[in-house]
Amino acid sequence: MTRDLTRVLETIERYKEGSPHYKELLDILGEILILREEYRRQVKKSIFPIQEELIDAKLQGGLPIIDFGAGGIDLTEPRRFFFKLLEIGKAKNPEDTGEILKELEGGLLDYDKLVYDAFTQSVDEESEGEAEEESFDLLRFFIEESLRPALEFVAERYGGKISKSNWQEGYCPTCGRIPKIGELREEEGRRFLFCSQCGTRWHYKRVKCPFCGNEEQQSLAYFTVEGEEKYRVDVCDACKRYIKTVDFRSLAEEPDLDLEDIATLHLDILAHEEGYH
Repeated sequence: MTRDLTRVLETIERYKEGSPHYKELLDILGEILILREEYRRQVKKSIFPIQEELIDAKLQGGLPIIDFGAGGIDLTEPRRFFFKLLEIGKAKNPEDTGEILKELEGGLLDYDKLVYDAFTQSVDEESEGEAEEESFDLLRFFIEESLRPALEFVAERYGGKISKSNWQEGYCPTCGRIPKIGELREEEGRRFLFCSQCGTRWHYKRVKCPFCGNEEQQSLAYFTVEGEEKYRVDVCDACKRYIKTVDFRSLAEEPDLDLEDIATLHLDILAHEEGYH
């Protein structure tokens, strides 16, 4: 187990004490992170058909490295990981996970189709889908997590090219997903967006909506919750979308935004109640 993973697991235990209502999800996350590391070590090559000679041009043109619509993705290992994830879910949440397994065994759900549907949505469809979800979607979480080790491999392998590309888009340069959470770092409060799908971080203009590109300050705002000042929800009244932000400027700890995303689900609920999606 790496030092970073040990630190994150210790943080999870601390968060469980402060947020007992998230204990089940945090328990699941902890076990998933251990399993993710195991599968990530096994990834030796990309399962995605990537034309390396086109990467620089794609990034300069605002296109992510991976094109899920192009097909040709080898889902053998992600599928194995998916069913291992379901084993974790069954132990922690037998009712919901049992229903998922029943539908998979009965042919009502197909892993390959679930992956295709999840990763070929447009930005607008993805945002609308999230807005319609009233509770945590365990199946979607497992589907997305099943691709995480393979996507992390790509993000790490081409991270240098991404850094040099001066990526200016509000969606992920590696896989094209829209971010759910970001962070403020360094004394000047530089803003970084985080892709919960592949783990990519990229610098983004602080006063700008990642979803519609709005830069009008009068229609950009944020709200916080008393007693949780390190968290804020940035909202855009032009497109009615939001993104959670963690302010690490005055904190010595290293952030794990996968964990912070789970620990701030109540902020998603508040944002939806305020009419943002």
